[in-house]
Amino acid sequence: MGAWDQRRVRVTGITLAVMLMVGVGGYVAWERVRPYLHGSNCEVRTAAGKMPLDLEQGANAATIAAVAYRKQLPERAAVIAYATAIQESHIRNLPGGDRDSVGMFQQRPSQGWGTPDKLRDPVTSTSKFFDALVKVKDYLDRDLHDAAQRVQRSADGTAYAQHEPDGKLLAQAFTGRMPASVRCWYPPNKQTSSRRPEALRELRRAFGSRLQVENPAATTTLSNDQPPHTGSDAVRVGGARTGWAVASWAVTHAQVYGLTEVRHAGKTWTSGEGHDGWTEDSGAPTDRVIIR
Repeated sequence: MGAWDQRRVRVTGITLAVMLMVGVGGYVAWERVRPYLHGSNCEVRTAAGKMPLDLEQGANAATIAAVAYRKQLPERAAVIAYATAIQESHIRNLPGGDRDSVGMFQQRPSQGWGTPDKLRDPVTSTSKFFDALVKVKDYLDRDLHDAAQRVQRSADGTAYAQHEPDGKLLAQAFTGRMPASVRCWYPPNKQTSSRRPEALRELRRAFGSRLQVENPAATTTLSNDQPPHTGSDAVRVGGARTGWAVASWAVTHAQVYGLTEVRHAGKTWTSGEGHDGWTEDSGAPTDRVIIR
């Protein structure tokens, strides 16, 4: 090989090495920046469609499904609640509204719904909505806007009807009928300190005492090839649908309570990769939701 050829080989090798270093550096930089590019949001996605939600809307939507579970209500009740909350507040816990209306369902203290501070609590306001709904005769067989209006007594009850498709989509996802259909994400600088004990207390307040919380470190292994995670808790569930309702609640409340990982039924969600949604995890149990 001549001197020129040797020089050309050296130059080519150096060029390739530089390109590799630039490529690796660019990839590392991209991986560091990527979590910040998506901002904060949630998304519900099922075979019926998809719906964006902000973090507050996602948490409130999960609470509605949780209270429906506690009261052992059918999915149709949740659909009615979602359509009502979309119309009244866009599923946000509003501090005020028309006259003395407050909360997700814009309930009025002057009409006997309760005190303003109670109605600003999503669990309480949802409970009160369902308590009134089940008193409506044959509410499951009525048109959605008719059932909702008999609870709300609003100026234009027909407005609830337009939100029925979105209500059905949210109910499919948050009641757990469609697995792994809720994802949330936020940048690393929005990660809060862990308050997992508070999260679990709030979860049980919403879902009810039928859900039992245990520490997996004190139990047997979760799978044949994977030991239990330390520094985490497990919520024992009676079935896949309940499990996915609990998992969705945990994901939508992760930023508020500093939760970093949720595992269930062969899937994992992590706060650091929240935008990627649920990924495969062969060790995630079907009878428990693991929350870290």
